[in-house]
Amino acid sequence: MTITIIGSGKVGASAALNCGLRELDRDILLLDIVQGLPQGEAMDINHQLSERGFDTIVRGSNNYEDMRDSDYVVLVAGVGRKPGMTRMDLLKINAGIVKDVVSKIALYAKNATVIVVTNPLDPMTYFTLKTLGAKKNKVMGMGGMLDLSRFKSFIRDATNISRSSIQAMVISEHGENMLPLTRFSSIGGIPLHEFISKDKATEIFEKTRKVAAEVIALKGATVYAPGNAIANMLESTIRNKKLVIPVSTLLEGEYGFYDVCIGVPVIIGDGGVERIIELKLDSFEQEIFGKGVASVKEAIRALPL
Repeated sequence: MTITIIGSGKVGASAALNCGLRELDRDILLLDIVQGLPQGEAMDINHQLSERGFDTIVRGSNNYEDMRDSDYVVLVAGVGRKPGMTRMDLLKINAGIVKDVVSKIALYAKNATVIVVTNPLDPMTYFTLKTLGAKKNKVMGMGGMLDLSRFKSFIRDATNISRSSIQAMVISEHGENMLPLTRFSSIGGIPLHEFISKDKATEIFEKTRKVAAEVIALKGATVYAPGNAIANMLESTIRNKKLVIPVSTLLEGEYGFYDVCIGVPVIIGDGGVERIIELKLDSFEQEIFGKGVASVKEAIRALPL
C-alpha cells in the first residue's frame, strides 16, 4: 500500500506529515515537478518522524512513474489562492494542471482512491472524476472537512467548552456558498442553540464562511488545517473507520440534484464514499445549498470536458 501526494508545497507537505504522524502507511510518496522540493520536504519530515519513533518513510520524487500502483492519491497540484482571489478565479488555470496530473494517475494508479484538494474544490473534484472515468465512490474532495475544522473552532471560542465535546457539520460549496449547519451542531449531544443565542449563531455562521480569505490575507495560505483534514479522510478510508465526514462527492438525485460534486455528509470506509447522508434542510438552508449547486454547475460548464 502506498499513499502518493501530488504537489509538495505547504499543504502537500503538511498532509504527508499528518499521515506520517498517524502511521497511515509505511510508505508515503511526495511528488512535484519542482526539482528538489519534494526531496527536501521528505527529508525534513523524516527527521521529525525519526525523533518521534514513527517508522513511516516519506520519499520525494519528480518522476510520476514512482506512483505506480499507489492505493491512495492526494491531488494538491495547482496554483494557490492569492489574497483577494476567489476559488473560482483559479478555475481555468488549475483545470489545465489537473487534466495533466489526472492523465498520469490514469496511467500509473488507475485503481487508486483519489482525494482532490486543488481549488476550486468542487469543480475540480467533478473534473477529476469525469476525466479519470473512476467510480464515484473512489473520488472525493476535501473542502467540507476543512470548513468543519474552522466552524468547530468558532463554536469553541463562543462557548469556551472543550473542543472534544463539539459535533458540527458544514455542507454545500467549498467557497462563497458554504453552509455551516448550526441547526445540526451540538455539544455533548445537546443542541448548539442551548448554549448560544441566535445572534451568536449567526455570527459564527458568517465567520466560518469568511475566515479562509482572512487567513490567506494574513499569511498567504492555509496549511495545517488542510493537512489534518486530508489525513482524517485517508485514515477513515485506510482503517475502515466509517467516519461521518463532509466531502465533495457526486450527487445522483440526493438533495434533489444531479451530476454535480458538492459538499455533503458521507460515511467513509475502505470502499471510499460508502453512503451519502441526506439531511432535511429548512428553506434557508435549501436556498444556500441551491446557490452552491448553481455556482458549481456554472464552473463545470466552463471546464474542458
